[in-house]
Amino acid sequence: MLCQFTFRNFKSYKNETILDLQAVNGQNFQDALLSSPNDKNEFLPVSVIYGPNAGGKSNVLSALNSVISLVMKPVLMFENKLIQYETVELTPFLFDETSSKEPTDFEIYFRPNNDYEYKYSISITNGKIEEENLYRRKLGKGGRITAIFERSSNRITLGASINKKNINLDVNEQMPYLSFLYINYKLEPVILAISWFQSCIIRNYANPVTERHLIIGGGEEFKKKLILLMKEAGNNISNSEFVKKSDDERSYKIIFEHTVNGKTYQLNINQESDGTQKLFNVLPLVLIALNEGRLLVIDELDAKLHPKLLKFIIMLFKNPEINTKNAQIVFTSHDVSTMKSSVFRIDEIYFACKLDDESSDLYSLYEMRDESGNHIHPSAAFDKQYLEGRYGADPYFRNIMDWK
Repeated sequence: MLCQFTFRNFKSYKNETILDLQAVNGQNFQDALLSSPNDKNEFLPVSVIYGPNAGGKSNVLSALNSVISLVMKPVLMFENKLIQYETVELTPFLFDETSSKEPTDFEIYFRPNNDYEYKYSISITNGKIEEENLYRRKLGKGGRITAIFERSSNRITLGASINKKNINLDVNEQMPYLSFLYINYKLEPVILAISWFQSCIIRNYANPVTERHLIIGGGEEFKKKLILLMKEAGNNISNSEFVKKSDDERSYKIIFEHTVNGKTYQLNINQESDGTQKLFNVLPLVLIALNEGRLLVIDELDAKLHPKLLKFIIMLFKNPEINTKNAQIVFTSHDVSTMKSSVFRIDEIYFACKLDDESSDLYSLYEMRDESGNHIHPSAAFDKQYLEGRYGADPYFRNIMDWK
């Protein structure tokens, strides 16, 4: 479970920026909140980022992708597995005289299970790791914070739980020590931390290649659930088959079966609508996240999806009878029609926008105030007020309507 993500000096974000999934008190959808049995804190199953083009929405997810990739890339290379994360350059903010020489910082709080909360931080300048730290806290009354390791420049200090004579303290300046420990030693605190990074699912639908990456395994039970979800979403599909192409054993063609008036007809996936293809791409990821309690991060989730289908996916994560393992989805969207109090809490909605110095700013709807200085009411018309420009991240609609 992702608790909070903080970063600084990354792409368009110059200053410290926080994406917080801790739930605030007194909001709707109380039964949808996520929690651990040993802890009273509650967390959001959903977080969405709105804002204009070039406002910085995608860069928030890119920052999260970067820290996950930094940790997982050495691990996957060592295990001879395909890299499933986009390669992201750690580009600092470039529109001033100093930021390019300063470090890019990441800090992430996460819970790999119901027993511990971890804090991982890493600071990098021109590919060189300046600082890196891993801490964890036992959940429950009296749970104290303990250091797993602390790294500053060329010095590494081990916490009591992994402080053994055979642990190597000499590591390449470009290699995360967390990854190094996982690759070389079997240490319970490290294995548990890596298990969370490993479980995260990242997809960027701004890249058209992503839609060609389909999950075709999972067995018959998984396929039944997938077909059921497709039907629930309004698609008249009775079955699907994955058939290997004779000219390439690694390639498949995907066939959908439609039953009409008692007769079965087959269509290649390329003959289906763009929306059906996108849904068939996204729903397996949704199923995996819900079944295994994973974090699902998607850029432009709404692309090619009808607003009702987008709402359908969001509400799966907010249904406590379906989301029983603390799965979460974090995504960007331009679809204002779903920006409603019947879909989101005010602390689930974030906005990204550009400031006068070309840096981006990220803030939640919960931080906004109305004309009387009060929080935005949970039942307010979010979409209408957003289009009126009252939330600051101006989507340009007012300006467009004024054109002559």
